Amino acid sequence: MTSHPRIALTLGDPAGVGPELVARQLADPASTAVADILIIGDEQELLEAMADAGVEFAWTRERGTGVPQLIDNGGTRPPGGFVRKQPTREGGLWAMASLRTALELSKAGDVDAIVFAPLNKSSLHLAGMTENDEMAWFETVLDDGTSATELNILPELVTGRVTSHCSISEVADLITYDLIVERGELLERVLRARGIDEPRIGVCALNPHAGESGKFGRHEIDLIAPAIAELQRRGVDAAGPFPSDTIFLKARDGGFDGVLTMYHDQGQIAVKLLGFDRGVTMAGGLSVPVCTPAHGTAFDVVGTRSASTGAYEHAFRTAVDVGAQARAARESI
Repeated sequence: MTSHPRIALTLGDPAGVGPELVARQLADPASTAVADILIIGDEQELLEAMADAGVEFAWTRERGTGVPQLIDNGGTRPPGGFVRKQPTREGGLWAMASLRTALELSKAGDVDAIVFAPLNKSSLHLAGMTENDEMAWFETVLDDGTSATELNILPELVTGRVTSHCSISEVADLITYDLIVERGELLERVLRARGIDEPRIGVCALNPHAGESGKFGRHEIDLIAPAIAELQRRGVDAAGPFPSDTIFLKARDGGFDGVLTMYHDQGQIAVKLLGFDRGVTMAGGLSVPVCTPAHGTAFDVVGTRSASTGAYEHAFRTAVDVGAQARAARESI
């Protein structure tokens, strides 16, 4: 039998709602029934998280007990504790220490997937992160030749991107035939990991009206359509390119399981309209899958116990699914 996937959890920025969300997840016995869980942080952070959430759960420092295992992140806790509800350098350093520990565990083969609670980019940059976002930083820490692309996941739809965090003026030049094919195959793998045996993928056009036969640009003719044909030759059920102002209507009505977009907001606007409080962001393409809820640190509701757990629960279940698939593939070798 295939063993449970090993999932590393970090509690995110200590100024936000992340610790509460993690504690509420771990208080549900169903979590430990589907995964071996590593909590990256320290004992004080864990106790504060339970107090934030108003819950208690068993934990241990021993491995293989069926109870979540706490692993110290090696970070430095400020003497007076963390300031809440605002970005701080100390909070960013702490969050990065936990993430670094989780990534190092994955490099050692001890982790099948990682779930991190919400981060604050201002805190990360105050802490010295020079990359544009945490996904580029993951690439730096892993340093294994893999590169991240962001996928956004709702229970009913997954979107992938050809380009992501870049200026809109750079998008057209960054889109390539090879990148479209690579990201299309990645999107299909993620959909299959979610239990969809024959995933249907719609591919966005870049230009208005899908370029209107070249009148508004030739990306659809010269790059996107040929890449879709190559995906089809490789067995991917991909169709398009479709104008981005209508493709999500087809997806909403069940026409596609996934949508491949050409740039960041082309998919983000649609996903957040369809399910902001249910969305999951996944760093795909890395040597370890990394998931997080699509919402932020929600400083305005810290300490009120009113933060919705829906997106975090979905992030956890997504990590379990893709982590189980990765573990099964290794164990079959």
